[in-house]
Amino acid sequence: MSTTAGSGRVAVVAECARDAAVLVAAETAGGSGIGVICLRDDGKEGRAALDRALADASGRGCRVAGPPRFVTGEREAAVAGVVKELLALRPRRIRVPDPDPTHRDWDMEAGRPVYDEPDERAAAALVALRAAREYQVESSAPVLVDCRRTEPPTVHGAAVSCPRYPAVTGWLTEGFDGRSSAFLPSAAGVLRWTQQRRHGTAWDGPELLPGPRLMPGLRVVRDFSGLPHLFALRRTARKGGGDDIEIVHAAQYRTGHPLTPWHSLGSPNAGDAYKSRETGFPAAGFDAAGGLVVFARNFGHSVSFREQRPEGGWSPWRHLSGVRVADELVTVTTHKGEVELLARVRDSAAVVRWHRPAPDGEWAEDRAVPIAPRAGSMAAGPEPGTVVYRDLGTGEPWLWYLGSTAPVPLGGAAGEGPVTGVRGVEAEGWSYSLLVRPDAGGACAVGAFAEGRPDAGVWWNSLAGAEPYGVPAAVLDRTGMVTVATLTGEAQLTVMNRESRTGGFEFGPWYTA
Repeated sequence: MSTTAGSGRVAVVAECARDAAVLVAAETAGGSGIGVICLRDDGKEGRAALDRALADASGRGCRVAGPPRFVTGEREAAVAGVVKELLALRPRRIRVPDPDPTHRDWDMEAGRPVYDEPDERAAAALVALRAAREYQVESSAPVLVDCRRTEPPTVHGAAVSCPRYPAVTGWLTEGFDGRSSAFLPSAAGVLRWTQQRRHGTAWDGPELLPGPRLMPGLRVVRDFSGLPHLFALRRTARKGGGDDIEIVHAAQYRTGHPLTPWHSLGSPNAGDAYKSRETGFPAAGFDAAGGLVVFARNFGHSVSFREQRPEGGWSPWRHLSGVRVADELVTVTTHKGEVELLARVRDSAAVVRWHRPAPDGEWAEDRAVPIAPRAGSMAAGPEPGTVVYRDLGTGEPWLWYLGSTAPVPLGGAAGEGPVTGVRGVEAEGWSYSLLVRPDAGGACAVGAFAEGRPDAGVWWNSLAGAEPYGVPAAVLDRTGMVTVATLTGEAQLTVMNRESRTGGFEFGPWYTA
């Protein structure tokens, strides 16, 4: 069955109207219905800023679901009030502020970090996240959450927001039995869709997987056997008040069966009430020997890591000295099966690379990486030792081979967010790498180039019929069949199969999983 999904209903939950205005400005999808919930009335100026933001959103084609709603009271009452308003709005997407902002300085006398934003903003985010979880459980429908970090005002005087957690890539995987699984984060935890039979159009889900109190982000990494491993951040209450943030890991060894228990990997700044909260989102990679390396930005804005060797033992958290980085880490596995790390430099368009000149040796830092990506656009490429990103200036996709002197343009329309894909796709006697990305017109685009030869040109085709929310995903199964999937703004999984295993790049109709 073919489906064309709408952009969905979105609720903005913020501490005050002025904060809500910044979150409203991030909604660019025409056709979205926007409802606003505030925990405080910040007066005439704040309401005027929100009115302007809503008017601008209306000009972009968004629908405004009535005037802003104000919820008052202490935390328990505020949570209940927000849940009530969410049940009235019935959104499938919720935007909230950053619950764990980054510091800009340290107050030696007070013994705590100094932030560029008020404490009330993060407190409102925690109220919104708890309400979103309760709303999802009560409504029995998937709810997607976008935590937005507020950036300082630009030269034009307007504050902007960017995602707190990275876009989820590689979330469509294949098990040993040939059936696919899709994993995506939601307000209440990880959602899983499971294909009922190989190459079939019937899926089970979305199933809310049991697990801890996760933040609404997810990293999906496949080991060398193709099995999916999930990495996330878990929030736990501290004795005496406050919260800790720790990295957790689970795996799926059999399609449709329960995950392994979530295993805590701690954090680079464990045990500190302030520093732990700023733990960056983890990146991870498996090497050819079966070792696993997990990286995260630490409180000092550099990188920490710990690793598990094939025999099973975990190292303690260790520190990679060098340049300070943003919360944007990407692992790439080379042709030799070695894991390397790329990170965007903090307050810069530059990228730094860490690699090991000798197996299990010390990490070496390379600051001569010849790429300048847009924030949030880097991802491991479809071929070993490659990274795909969007150019800072144009937004067009490029590919870089680790260690090469220059990147290669991939063509295609400008845009935001990562471009991902798979390699080894057979077509008319040749082997191709296949790319997927959101199209500028609100569809999903597929590109292909001869494996190892992106410089020879990329063929792009728009797969109309589904409007992706987030990053599309593709999987190549053991029989050579390609499946492309995307999530819509209504939190529906839509899937499309390639019509031939070895012919052209024609795809069948979209169907709702």
